[in-house]
Amino acid sequence: MYKLNVTDTFSAAHKLPGYEGPCNNLHGHNWKVRICVKCEQLDDLGLAMDFRILKTKLGEVLDGLDHQYLNELPAFQNINPTSEQIAGYIFEQMRQKLSSHSCELTEVEVGESDKTSVVYSL
Repeated sequence: MYKLNVTDTFSAAHKLPGYEGPCNNLHGHNWKVRICVKCEQLDDLGLAMDFRILKTKLGEVLDGLDHQYLNELPAFQNINPTSEQIAGYIFEQMRQKLSSHSCELTEVEVGESDKTSVVYSL
């Protein structure tokens, strides 16, 4: 089995209503996102999957989050846009985008700083 990782970033603002602390206020992050897919086979060129495909599809998902106020997006209307919820959202979006490919999405890691991150996986 082969595991491929692709990383990208997006910048956005959010707040966490109900949180007791400064994150209750409007603030922003430069989120770092890593996706991992697993592939069982290599193609005739010796590739599990073209990194360009993964980068493009991740970019499409992150374009919808970049420079947005996350609390106002439909995906986060009824939930706090925590790193955990963002990771789950990206996972579902990427899983749909990769459904026609032979590789399977295994995890999404979202970091809101260089010191903290969350991993969502099945």
